[in-house]
Amino acid sequence: MTLHSSLDPSIAVAVAQRDARRFCEGILPAVSRTFALGIRVLPGDLGQAVLDAYLLCRIADTVEDAPGHTPEEKAVLFRELLAGFDDPTAVARFMSGTQQLTGEPAHLALVHHADLVFTHFARLPQKTRDVVRTWVTEMVVGMDKFVHRYPDGIRIQTLEEYKEYCYYVAGTVGYMLTDLWFEHAPSIGKKRYEILRERCRAFAEALQTVNILKDVAVDAEKENSIYVPEELLRAHGSTQGRILAPDLVSTNREALGRLIDLAWHDLEEARTYLLLIPRRAVSIRLFCLLPLLFAYATMRDLVQSTAMLSPGGTVKISRREVKSLLMAGPMLVMSNSAVRKLVERVRRRAFELAFA
Repeated sequence: MTLHSSLDPSIAVAVAQRDARRFCEGILPAVSRTFALGIRVLPGDLGQAVLDAYLLCRIADTVEDAPGHTPEEKAVLFRELLAGFDDPTAVARFMSGTQQLTGEPAHLALVHHADLVFTHFARLPQKTRDVVRTWVTEMVVGMDKFVHRYPDGIRIQTLEEYKEYCYYVAGTVGYMLTDLWFEHAPSIGKKRYEILRERCRAFAEALQTVNILKDVAVDAEKENSIYVPEELLRAHGSTQGRILAPDLVSTNREALGRLIDLAWHDLEEARTYLLLIPRRAVSIRLFCLLPLLFAYATMRDLVQSTAMLSPGGTVKISRREVKSLLMAGPMLVMSNSAVRKLVERVRRRAFELAFA
């Protein structure tokens, strides 16, 4: 398949040369700038494992969101994707079945060259591959469940169902990352691992809820998915069918209150999770710190905004603040007190360095 012209030319070269490492490293920034920033700081097999795990999750997510495909068609793709952990011919069947998918060019390029991701993944140690496989499988099983539950587009009905969905698409990632930390970071012993595991789900689900809140309109318009529970909207006199109605902006904003409270609670748990990671595991701390800072900044702006409830709207922090946090994070990551102060500063007002 011809790659979209907007993609980095190095990706096309990697595909032509069957260079799995170059493809995976090149496609990552195109499908997630935030994760690309963090994954780069993780060393060796750990960095490769998190890179491949993220790409496999993104492949599954692209299938989940694909418009115009029935739950049965998606179920076949999910099944072939998981079978690809053992069978290269299943990966070939998966790629063949995705040729009619539509979506973002980078996401499609990733899906259409999933074999390169599996090739890169196969070079990892067996124990590492087992961890990734376990949690990617759990995620995909959950995605398949929701695709069948809502064949015409996901429409979350209750807060409990929202939490179930977030577990499958985000909580699983928290467990997977923590299991990988335990395997690859000598400073994370069994006791610390068990403590981290108590909060790892909240860490990942906090980031997921922030993304859902800031992209209510994007999800509804582009993905035909509404994650704000119907019960919350109805309690305030609205419905999912009117979530972007101009005359109900303030009403719908009130309906987000429970999810906003949930996000703040999980962010606090996420901060505790970060501070429990030993200082010697500096690369892991930095990997966790950057998205956490971005999430706090986004929530700060989101609670004062209704942009996410208008067609085409979303909530984004400024590029200058992103750059400032990218500069400050690595300098302060080794100090728990400094991290606490930075988080509190970001929570109150925009963090923009004069020279950023």
